[in-house]
This record gives sequence, structure tokens and C-alpha cells, in this order.
Amino acid sequence: MTAAFRHDSPGTPASAWHEDRRWSALPLLELSARDGRRLERVVVVAAHPDDESLGAAGLMTRLLVLPDEQRPEIEVVLLTAGERSHPASPTHSRERLAELRLEESRAAVLALGGAAEQVALTCWGSADGAVADDEARWTERLATLIGDGSRTLLVGPWRHDGHPDHDAAGRICAAAARRTGARLLEYPIWFWHRAQPQDAPWVDLRRLPLDPAACTAKREAVHCHTTQVRPLSEAPGDETLLLTGMLAHFLGEQEVFVEAPARDETLDALHREVEEPWGADTRWYEERKRALALAMLPDRRHGRVLEVGCSTGVLTRELAGRCEEVLAVDSSPAAVAAARRRNDDLPHVEVQQRLLPEDWPDGRYDVVVVSEVGYFLSPVDLDSLVRQVANGLTRDGVVLLAHWRHPVQGWPLDGAAVHRAFEALPGWSRLAQYQDRDVELLLLGPPSRMPDPTA
Repeated sequence: MTAAFRHDSPGTPASAWHEDRRWSALPLLELSARDGRRLERVVVVAAHPDDESLGAAGLMTRLLVLPDEQRPEIEVVLLTAGERSHPASPTHSRERLAELRLEESRAAVLALGGAAEQVALTCWGSADGAVADDEARWTERLATLIGDGSRTLLVGPWRHDGHPDHDAAGRICAAAARRTGARLLEYPIWFWHRAQPQDAPWVDLRRLPLDPAACTAKREAVHCHTTQVRPLSEAPGDETLLLTGMLAHFLGEQEVFVEAPARDETLDALHREVEEPWGADTRWYEERKRALALAMLPDRRHGRVLEVGCSTGVLTRELAGRCEEVLAVDSSPAAVAAARRRNDDLPHVEVQQRLLPEDWPDGRYDVVVVSEVGYFLSPVDLDSLVRQVANGLTRDGVVLLAHWRHPVQGWPLDGAAVHRAFEALPGWSRLAQYQDRDVELLLLGPPSRMPDPTA
């Protein structure tokens, strides 16, 4: 637990939330993919065994009773076994608590009814209390597990729940959702206990009504977690953890989730830690790649250029020597700050922080450069970026792509997939290509755009 609250304190009563006029006015939650299509898969992540039952048992029950042709696959991922729930227990070792809590989660899933026996449940094995230590590893594993998340619902703890393991699990889910395009729902647990209604992100809350059968199934699932809802023994240190007042937040006629934009801070953190994380200033590979990219541009000098994912602005500066105006964008505040410092003396270069594709800049461009960034998008966002680029080009504009040819650990896309997505757009021709063991560069645009060799 964090210093902000204790599990055995009275906390905020459930009635304080239920009596708030905003509670009953929350928007209804539709169980569908981001684009409204039928779900094919649901992944429920929990920091500890019992979080999944408290936060999302009703949601799972709603899905498990659907007909076979409508029911998505459901998988539950436990990041820890919850072995430190009773650190002062005189009767149960951590190893025994881990065994019991995993057994309880398996029983809780089966209590949900419907097709519950088809639900997969795994424990990834972080130490209880140390999920943050495995944040990068589990983000990669979860993104790999999901893959193309366009028809996946990812459900996990809220990033701002107030328990360090829950918050870390929430960040893992948010980053994986951003990388895969999965729809993200977050369930608060200790927030309801420690916070007040004025602290809630009301605009982001969604409610899922539960019918009597779902309420009963959820209640049975929650009470399967015997080590949490009953004392281990009468001895000090074996007390009940989830008291009646705490359980009241979860055993009502609806579940409440947070639906807010998913964020992945991985690349920004990298730029904060390392001045130039890709070695663009020092590696011959990077210098050579920039020279190849500039050589592929069809004109000696271009008008407006948009660089998507400029990082620290090394390529930005070289593009500036071949064009009238450069707009370089990156989602990382640290990268944007570095790119601005590098290009501060060039009045025709502007560097902006933007999260593409949703924050697409206005105007049209003669060249759009997408270099070593396309595979850091989800498949859904890549498709959107391709459309945005197509709509943002001038009539004879071109697209310059440059991407690493090897697998990108922790993201579902690779360079080949990025280039295929751009080449699939009707009306674009492959004007030039360079490929070696490590990198591929493509220039796409109207067939007439290459220079006349006799002019």
C-alpha cells in the first residue's frame, strides 16, 4: 500500500459515490472494439489475484454468456501471485499464499458461468510489490501477446489508482494499447476507497450495467478469493484484507471503468535518459542512411517538407538544406526540445510536439518524410497515418520512407509492414528504392515526379 491510505481504514463509503448525481448519469459502456466492430478478443490484466474479479468480473460475465459466434476469446493475465498480501502472517508463507491466491483466481473465473472454462489464465511472475521493476518487459510481452489489437479490448488497472503495483500495471496496459491499437478500459480499485467524488475523472468514466445473474456471478467470484475476504486465522497478521466497506464498491449493479487516451512514454523516457539515443551524430550507418535519403529526393530543392518523427532533429537539419520550409514533429517532449536546440539557427525550420496521426498539422506538403518511426505505431494508427499523408500531399507530392529491416522488439509492426501499408494506397508508384541487409528506403509518388535525365 502507499502512504496515502490503508486498507483497514474506513475510507470513502460506497454510498458517497452512489449518491453523487454524476454517478447515475455516467455514459453507458458498449462492449465493442475501438471502431465499433464486434470484439474478437479480450485481455484482462491484474496486478494481483482478485483485482480482475473486483474490477472486471461483471464485464467478463457479460461476454461469457454470449452465443458462440458472438463471444470473444478471453484471457486473464496476473502480473504477480500476490504473495505479500499478509507480510506478517505467522501461519502462511509467501510461497503458500502465492499457491492459494492463484487457485482462488482460477476458481473465481470458473464461477463466472457461461463459457468460463474456456478462459485462459496465466501468471507472469513479478514479485508482489515490484511490478514497476518489470514494466518494460511486461509492456513488450503484452504488446506481443495482443499483436494487431484492432478488435481487442484490453482491460487493466487504472494508471492513477494509488497502489504502486496497480499504477505500474496500468502504465503497462496503456503502453501496450497504444502500440497495438487495442481499446483500453481501466478499472479503479483503491481509488474508490482513498479518494473523494471531487477527485474523479468524471468525463472519462463509463458504466456497465449488470443484470441480476451477472451480479450474482461477480459476487461468487469475489468470494472465491478467500485469503482476501476472510481472515487466514485468528492470529495477528492474518486479518481480513478486503473489509465489507471496501467490497461494497464492487458488489453493486454496475461496473465503472475509465476510458482515456492510451499513452506510451517509452520513447520519451529514452530521449530523457540519452542525449541522442540512436547515435545519429556518431554512427556511420546513420550518416550513410541520411545521405541515401537525401539522394532519393527528386528535386534539387523542394517547397514544404513534413518530417514525421524527427527525434533530435539530425535529419531535420539536412532536409533544411534542400527545401524552403520544414515542419518537424515528434510526440516526445524531450526529443522536440533537443531538435529545437539543434535547429534553432534555421528560421525556416519549425519543430512541434504532436501525437500523430490524430494531431495532424494543417496545410499541404511537397514531401512527407517517415523515417524509422512507422513501426512505433499500432496497425490502426499506421493505416490512419497513411491516409493523413495522402490527404496532406500536394498534387505532385512525394513520400520518403526509411526503416530498419529487422524485427522491432515490443511492437507488432516492422519496416516491411510499414512500407506495404504505404504502397497499398492507390495512385502511388514506387519511384525509387534502396535496400540492404539493415535498411530499406522507398520514394513513392506520381510516376512523373522523377527528374528528366536529359534536362
